[in-house]
Parts: sequence; structure tokens; C-alpha cells
Amino acid sequence: MKKLILVFGFLFSGAVLAAGGAKVPLDAANNDLTDKASLQRGAMMFNNYCLGCHNMQYQRYERSFKDLDIPNKIGQEYLQFTGEKVSDHIKSAMPQDDAAKWFGAPPPDLTLVARVRGADWLYTYLRTFYADESKTFGVNNKVFPNVGMPHVLQELQGLPQETYEQRMVDGEMKPRYVGLKSDGKGVLNAEEYDDAVRDLVNYLEYVGEPGRLKLETIGKWVLAFLVVLFIFVYLLKKEYWRDVH
Repeated sequence: MKKLILVFGFLFSGAVLAAGGAKVPLDAANNDLTDKASLQRGAMMFNNYCLGCHNMQYQRYERSFKDLDIPNKIGQEYLQFTGEKVSDHIKSAMPQDDAAKWFGAPPPDLTLVARVRGADWLYTYLRTFYADESKTFGVNNKVFPNVGMPHVLQELQGLPQETYEQRMVDGEMKPRYVGLKSDGKGVLNAEEYDDAVRDLVNYLEYVGEPGRLKLETIGKWVLAFLVVLFIFVYLLKKEYWRDVH
């Protein structure tokens, strides 16, 4: 079942987000899944800016609230907007049939997007939208050209523009692309926006594998047990073969 979910998540995300990917250097997200405050801010970011279009239908509100130390009452007040139960899955109120008409395909479910794409890909993707009037939503993306969604975080970042500078090439001055620069109309500065995106990606990575930290802890204890067991097994072997050798 998990393999089927991963396959469908990959196919639908590719259909909605773009026609193809671009090979650009990815920035390190440097997530910390033990940072509960970051995960709480990321949950707020997702529910305010992403849930309008995207489902997270394999994660329940209750599971997120419990893992992120959010009291149910607080979670319902600030993270649930359409009267869902705490036990409900996290689903968008947007009808999927309508979404398919508006975007060309239903927006992909994001429960496993961090496992499919990777945290660094998501972190770079959300920071590389830029103005492109030739596109339907007036934006494009460096990581995923021909992106089929608007820049939903434009309120926070502003609208980045491609910037160029004149460089001498073969004895002739030519414009050379040097990066993206926001128009300054966002409510956050560049550093604050990067931190906000990191929180969102941190939350998406957690949702992709909610039990990861617990499994890693169990794994460490298992390895410690095997080391101790190996010592006793080795001593037993020495004792057993002592008379033979």
C-alpha cells in the first residue's frame, strides 16, 4: 500500500506542478525534526497557505496535535477552519473536480511529498518562484519550470524578479543571470522568509514519516543490544571451542 501511495503521489505531483524538472543546485534545508516549535509553525504555515488546495489525506489532525504537543482545543481553534473533527484526516475543502478544471489536474496530496521529492528540493522550490508574465499565474520556478500553481507564499516573500549584471564575455559585454531578488513587497525579509519555508518543509518531512524519530531511537537500542549479544556469543564460542583447539 505504501508503495502504491508513493507511486501515485509522484505521478500526480508531476502532472500538476510542472511539465518537467530543471537541474539546479539545491539548497540544504537543514531540518530538525526534534524542534517542536518549528514543526508547530510549519503546521500553521501549511494549514494557512497550502490546505486551501492540497490534501494531506493520510495524516489526521489528532496525530499532528499529539506529536507536536498541541492541545486539541488550541489546534481546533488555530489549525482547523471548517469544523472538522480532531479525528478527521487533513483534507482541503476545495472540490477535486473543480480543482482539476482550474489547474489542469487535481493538486497533489502532500502527505508524502517530502519522501518523494526530498526536503532540500522542497526548500529550494518554495524559494525560487519568480515573475513570468507569460505564464497563467504570472510566475515560474527555477527548480520546476512551467510550474502549474501560483506563488502561494507571495504575501510573505513578495514577488522575486530575475536579476542580471553585465559581464565581459569574449571581449563583449553581455548580461549574465546572477539570481532572484524580491520586489520587497512581502511582509518578511529574505532571512525570515527562508526560516518560514524551513519550518514548512520541516513539517512536511515529519508528516511523510511521523514515527521516524521513535524508530530511530528503537534502532539505536537494537544496535546496542546486538553489540552486547555479540560479546556474549563470542565468549560462549571461545568457551565451547576451547577444548577442541
